[in-house]
Amino acid sequence: MQEQEIQIPNYFPNNVCKENTTLVHSGEDYFLRARNIILNAQSVIHIQMYIFENDATGLEIINALKEAACRNVEIYVLLDGYGSYSFPKLIIKELKQLGINIRFFSPFFSGNNFYIGRRLHHKIITADGTVALIGGINISDKYRGTSTENPWLDYAVQIENGETATQLEQLCLNIYFKQKRTHKIILQSVFYSNKETTVTVLQNDWLKRNNEISIAYVKSVQKAQKEVVIVGCYFLPGRRFSKVLRKTAKRGVKIKLILSGISDIPLMQRATYHLYSSLIQNNIELYEWNKSVLHGKVALVDNKWTTIGSFNLNHLSSYGSIETNVAIESIKFAKTLASDLNTIISQCERITLEIIKRKSSFFSTIANWLSYQFVRTTLIIITYISYNRFLNKYREEN
Repeated sequence: MQEQEIQIPNYFPNNVCKENTTLVHSGEDYFLRARNIILNAQSVIHIQMYIFENDATGLEIINALKEAACRNVEIYVLLDGYGSYSFPKLIIKELKQLGINIRFFSPFFSGNNFYIGRRLHHKIITADGTVALIGGINISDKYRGTSTENPWLDYAVQIENGETATQLEQLCLNIYFKQKRTHKIILQSVFYSNKETTVTVLQNDWLKRNNEISIAYVKSVQKAQKEVVIVGCYFLPGRRFSKVLRKTAKRGVKIKLILSGISDIPLMQRATYHLYSSLIQNNIELYEWNKSVLHGKVALVDNKWTTIGSFNLNHLSSYGSIETNVAIESIKFAKTLASDLNTIISQCERITLEIIKRKSSFFSTIANWLSYQFVRTTLIIITYISYNRFLNKYREEN
């Protein structure tokens, strides 16, 4: 499969818009914004979520949707069939009775099929084509936190009054109505009115020949001149991106990885541990966040280019799931994010070879290696099953 070029078009007046982007944190920051977007919607709402839990946070969003439905707002909710498998059928019935359109993407069990591998990993909320929230935050108490527990560390971007919100709404619409296409949806970069900022919607759906996010990560790190900071949960990059990181560090570019000190998937965390020594030996700085589960998916390059969204640096996101990020070229936005990440780093544990040696034993080293081999092999098998099913279906339809 040939590599796709991600090109930012030349500046054109009709592509200029007065668009605001705001960095959003997990916790009350995100969920207050989400609720306000829903309650202020006038015509249409789209929600596409990997995980939508029936807890206090989920019920608050559900109630907001019910209020919007009573105002005759058109609502479309698309939940992943695996991530939101436990979403109650009774609530689905209630929402449908109010006129809310809700369905599952690839139900885990459907007829004679068992769906695995290809998942809708989106975390997107849009309203009226004028405002959107996009990032890595699911609808769940875990991402909001409580009086006794910190929220999972994650990020999103709120985009207001711009073409990007319209593009995201159209993307959600296409996926909700199962628009049958095997070519990528073309989305133009949007230029701010000050000509110093661009925002681009990036898609990754390898089965439909979209791998913009993967390519953007590779190209942005390859072009880095000073510093790359990556927040990576479930960090298990492929050989290509690992090679790019090593080469970039060898050129003298400072690379900092903020990784999970606490993970909701211990096996994945052990697999990531297997990479630690090699990364450090290649002059890549490692920092572990230990105050809560780390769930963020963020990159910052040279304090100018940023990407935030649902995409993880692993095989599943690259070749299995449907992912959407936004890429923002803005010194102002990057400065805000850089300040936040520096604060995070100051609260992390710096991982060195001495610390690894002190914490490791023969058995833990073997366990990490086995975890790495098992997770890598499992992800490859899962994505192959998904690809094979999709290819057969495509052949039948054509």
